[in-house]
Amino acid sequence: MLEIYNTDEIGKLHQIKELQDGCWINLYEPTKEEIELAVKMTAVDARDILLGLDEEEKAHISTEEDYTIIVVDVPIKDSDGKHEFITIPLEIIVGENFLMTICIYPLNLLKDFIDEKIRGFYTSKRTRFILQLLYKNASYYLHYLRYIDRVSDVVEQGLQENVNNKDLLYLLELEKSLVYFSIALRANEIVLEKMLRMDNIKQYQDDKDLLEDVIVENKQAMEMASVYSSILSETRDAFSSVISNNLNTVMQRLTAITIILAFPTMIFSLFGMNVPLPWYDDPYALIYILVLSIFFIVVGFYIMVKQKMF
Repeated sequence: MLEIYNTDEIGKLHQIKELQDGCWINLYEPTKEEIELAVKMTAVDARDILLGLDEEEKAHISTEEDYTIIVVDVPIKDSDGKHEFITIPLEIIVGENFLMTICIYPLNLLKDFIDEKIRGFYTSKRTRFILQLLYKNASYYLHYLRYIDRVSDVVEQGLQENVNNKDLLYLLELEKSLVYFSIALRANEIVLEKMLRMDNIKQYQDDKDLLEDVIVENKQAMEMASVYSSILSETRDAFSSVISNNLNTVMQRLTAITIILAFPTMIFSLFGMNVPLPWYDDPYALIYILVLSIFFIVVGFYIMVKQKMF
């Protein structure tokens, strides 16, 4: 999909059909024809546009002759269900008279701008627009991190009542999401620090202040991801130890029961031999043998309880 937007003097966003000075081109899930149209309108190399459509593309910033490319990692909920959250690249191309965003999927991050939920948003103020995008991106990381924290607390409460593999595997998925977040946030931090030193992206004092706010927000997200990852890892390890301990307890009790039941088996086997034995001719021999077996069972059970095997 290729969409072109422009804001008027009062900041009202309008969708337009042709390229205008200071417009925003939003390109997501594009067809081959839409990519060719974007190349024709902006004179951006097609290979540079394809960077934003590569899921393996790393966050970076580079400068070409007529435009600057900024690639950052953005968090999304995994639609395939393999993981809870993943990160994908968002490419921002800054030209002389336009700004273009390119992504594989439609993003809630960009939808917030389209729905005019961002204050002071003007497509013509390209540097500020970029910083607002990056700030909102860091905010989404924080939002998803808080969500992971809340969900992990609910899962942990469930595990305290009933330890099961399903919840442990879900904790593992959350932990993987945090690892993805940590890696992406570190890469984004490098891009932000490089932007702070760049001269070809024009910055006013307010823009520099906003960039510093973005860096602070990104660092906060990094710290939260690191802390939550450590907590989840320790929680998962703790419940894995609980499962292992419960299994050892069950095996210990089964072993104790096997030993106790071995006593009557041995007694009945002994009196089942075809040789003269005590009570051989006694009509109450069966009762004596049963009483003797029960006695050994009780004694064995008492010993096992004293040894804390039950």
